[in-house]
Amino acid sequence: MGRHMLIPSRLRPTVGGRPQAADDPPDPPPEPAVPVLPCAGVPITACRPDAAARLVVDRAAGPRLAGMDIHLCNAYTLALADRDAGLHTLLRRATVNFPDGKSVVWANRLQHRHRRSPTVRVYGPDLMRDVLALGQPAGLRHYLLGSTPRVLAALTERLRQDYPQVHLAGTESPPFRELTEAERAAQADRIRRSGAQVVWLGLGTPKQDWEAARLAAELPVVAVAVGAAFDFLAGTKRQAPVWMRHNGLEWCFRLAQEPRRLWRRYLFGNVRFGFAVGRWWRRAGRRREWPPPTGPARPDRPR
Repeated sequence: MGRHMLIPSRLRPTVGGRPQAADDPPDPPPEPAVPVLPCAGVPITACRPDAAARLVVDRAAGPRLAGMDIHLCNAYTLALADRDAGLHTLLRRATVNFPDGKSVVWANRLQHRHRRSPTVRVYGPDLMRDVLALGQPAGLRHYLLGSTPRVLAALTERLRQDYPQVHLAGTESPPFRELTEAERAAQADRIRRSGAQVVWLGLGTPKQDWEAARLAAELPVVAVAVGAAFDFLAGTKRQAPVWMRHNGLEWCFRLAQEPRRLWRRYLFGNVRFGFAVGRWWRRAGRRREWPPPTGPARPDRPR
């Protein structure tokens, strides 16, 4: 099995308010409090934003013998994974994948109509805000990894204003190229010595997903890939209006803001996502199952 950890619901010791008799038919197995539903072959933890934030805080503040990688999956992420077998395997073996895109929420509600799943997504910027707020009383230590020095400076200032008790263990803007092995080792050592419990990665998809998996394999941290959350929280990029975000139209707003950079992503990515969902849905219907792969927690990243 993969590294997905379901939160089990309580077992019911009674039937209809009376003790269960020996000859009573067995109860159906209780549904997990947080179901994990496959979308385009990737297991998605279907929970509400408040439960997602609490999960991150509890895992970061609790005892950990190993790191955990958490990914925010939207249609583009899953479209890339459908094209890249290595990325697909990485996401299937990840600790947690949250549904960051509204289209992922819709696809899972359509495919898994017999399961109860939330109608809202786990939006990366909101997850980061919620975890920062919830982690203040526990003194949770955060490390910001990604973006540019200018964005990191603006983000640090904004976070200290909005969350006066936040503990920023460190910030780092890595170069826009593949790091050498020596640079990777030095980076991991800096994070380790900082005492960080949560590492936020704003490196862009899919680079941040590879790096989250790598850090979780090397360090006892919760590594969360949050994409453009750094820019949105720092105020260096505008967010779509709330009504657009709630109705799956954020991509229209972002495309209008950055057409040259994003037109290929949305035109081909959305189409690829739709085909991937349909193909995996048909395949799952034939097999009646979708076993996650076994093996190492992190596949080697192709060079």
